[in-house]
Amino acid sequence: MKRIAALALPLAALFASASLASEKPLFVYVSPNPIGVNDFLKLGKIGTERVAAALGGVAKTYESSDPATQRQNLEAAAKAGAKVVIAIGFEFNDMLPEVASAYPNVTFLQVDSCPFDKLKPNIHCSVFREYEAAFLTGAEAALTTRTGKVGAIGALDIPFLHRFTDGFIEGARHVRPDVQIAPTLWIGGANPFSDPARGQERGAAMTADGADRILAAASGSNGGVFKAMQEAPGAAAFGVDVNQCPQAPGAVMDNVEKKTDVSVELAVKGIVAGSQPPIAALGLKEGGMSITALDPDPKGSKCLIAGHPDVIAKIKALRDQIVDGSITLADPMTAK
Repeated sequence: MKRIAALALPLAALFASASLASEKPLFVYVSPNPIGVNDFLKLGKIGTERVAAALGGVAKTYESSDPATQRQNLEAAAKAGAKVVIAIGFEFNDMLPEVASAYPNVTFLQVDSCPFDKLKPNIHCSVFREYEAAFLTGAEAALTTRTGKVGAIGALDIPFLHRFTDGFIEGARHVRPDVQIAPTLWIGGANPFSDPARGQERGAAMTADGADRILAAASGSNGGVFKAMQEAPGAAAFGVDVNQCPQAPGAVMDNVEKKTDVSVELAVKGIVAGSQPPIAALGLKEGGMSITALDPDPKGSKCLIAGHPDVIAKIKALRDQIVDGSITLADPMTAK
């Protein structure tokens, strides 16, 4: 009997260990599209894995390919008992409130978009103040232009994208009131976020109009804008979301970067702590937005701005003024 009791203790410890392992919180990241080489979506996965490790949990990624799999993945994550389901992108705006209503005991986090008019008690949103970083790239454009003319190209003329285009223009005028601004152009068409041919057309039209520093806020259409810059001597574009300079060496000055990983980390930690507001907006102060020039090693970025250390110094000063409130910027999305 004593021997059996002695054996029972290790078995009990084993079962207790297994029980504790099964109680680790699960955090599931649902991407709107296959991650592949999409650096923006990669950051969401990285942020989920990092925060799961910090909280002693387990991270899983469910990749989607279309609206049907997006919804299926949200539901599968909820059924799996996820503590937080993280979804990135506007693609989830319509379906997320419906899924959240069906699983009221599961918390959902939407990043980079939000179903504002259909928000549920178990949905949190983490969005960005894109216009702050766009302001800095506009300042860079005005400080580096050779023709004295800058402009912006966006995918669609919608309020959200004015956070990029209007912020860029405001930054250019802030540091150089006499800078010329080309009329903003929009990609449009059936696939504005993924039409490099139309992007190249718009980029060529703007450089032909004399602009040599152009913000490209058109996602997959940006490649066409970059190609137009490569064909216009001295011209340079500004990318968005991630460092796009390696995609077109010699054609991209800098980028408006969204630190999606930082956004996921901060929001999930806040949700677990019970301190996260329903909607949180991250900008330069929180580290949710930045530009590539502010990275520790801009020389390794392959961005043209690395060759302008004097401009980077001025941009850092502007960044600090926005962070401390010396410069206040209105949100173009709500100002219209």
